Amino acid sequence: VSFLLRFIYGVMHILTKAAFNQGTSTYVLNFYRHAIATMFLLPIAFAIERKTAPQMSYKVCLKLFVHALYGMSAPFNISCVGLKYASAASASAVINLLPVLTFILALLLGMESLQLKRFHGIMKVSGIVLCAAGVTVLTLYQGPELKSVVHYPLFHHASQVDTHPSRSWILGILLQSLATVLFALWTVVQGPLLEEYPSILLNTSLQIVFATVQSFFMALVMEGDFSRWKLSLDVGLVAIVYCGVFVSALVNYLQIWVIGRCGPVFLSMTVPLTLVITIILSLLIGEPVSLGSVISGALMVGGLYNVLWGKRIEQVALCKQGGSREHAACFDLEEQESGAPVPSTQDSIKPVPDSNDPNETRKGDSDRCKRVLSRLRGDATGDPEKGAPWGGVPMW
Repeated sequence: VSFLLRFIYGVMHILTKAAFNQGTSTYVLNFYRHAIATMFLLPIAFAIERKTAPQMSYKVCLKLFVHALYGMSAPFNISCVGLKYASAASASAVINLLPVLTFILALLLGMESLQLKRFHGIMKVSGIVLCAAGVTVLTLYQGPELKSVVHYPLFHHASQVDTHPSRSWILGILLQSLATVLFALWTVVQGPLLEEYPSILLNTSLQIVFATVQSFFMALVMEGDFSRWKLSLDVGLVAIVYCGVFVSALVNYLQIWVIGRCGPVFLSMTVPLTLVITIILSLLIGEPVSLGSVISGALMVGGLYNVLWGKRIEQVALCKQGGSREHAACFDLEEQESGAPVPSTQDSIKPVPDSNDPNETRKGDSDRCKRVLSRLRGDATGDPEKGAPWGGVPMW
């Protein structure tokens, strides 16, 4: 699912960049995309979950409204304005900050830990430093454009922002970075919000409805020329329909689903694929790709996987520690049930008193643990007439 999300985002950057270069208003595009997503997703949500969805309080409704403001309507508008001043590849490169920003916000909110004296803590810090270096390179160094394999661009256009002047480039990168920070906040807060209202489909649909209303007023204020609200059969309409159906509707639903299943950090672990896909697609259709985007993307990808490597080492250590505690709990429980003392060390436990075989000892320990854990989980059943261990009654 995460790989599919990255591909959809890569295509989105190409299409929206082409639409903006052709003259499509960023604010109008975002309003239309959310409106299309609402028309696409809301009837499905109403048909599927109208009888099974939990009741929603005014407090949760207000939280969803605010959540949609800083997680959908605001970052999408800011990101699209930034994309207007920078290339699609650079926008994809900045998105690589999302995993590290998500980790930092989760750390501040107490959802993650950082131990600087341990190897996994050092790896996490080094990853953050590499990502910061990547953003610095992307902001200060544009570099020469890489030659495309296509000599005639697929989306031919004439625009004043094609060359990306230095000031416009920096503004575009800063806006993309701000949008990424807001989206990282949305990713972290979505988990607790999903616990308050667990219906994923209605959760997504209501956020999109609120984002549609918010985007409409943003477009009304920022785009007073109503002639730019008209739609025509061009790449702008293609971008609006694609972003509405696939990005605002499908991607937002899948993102919330992944957060609910695996957490916010897991969602962001495949983000570097967006940059790779965007660079490849840009070269194939003749869109400009700068050397600075490639270098910064490589730095941020390296930083990302340093953070993920550190998290993996930390999880392995926690699993080992948890396994040791579970093993000790097995023997403690057996001691309480039997009323006889059980040896505290694994090596001193022998299921057969007259056996000195270490393999038999380990086998006996394993069988004893499995038996006790089976009782804890309530998987076993018993018959009091046949001498069942606990009279045929589950422990809870």
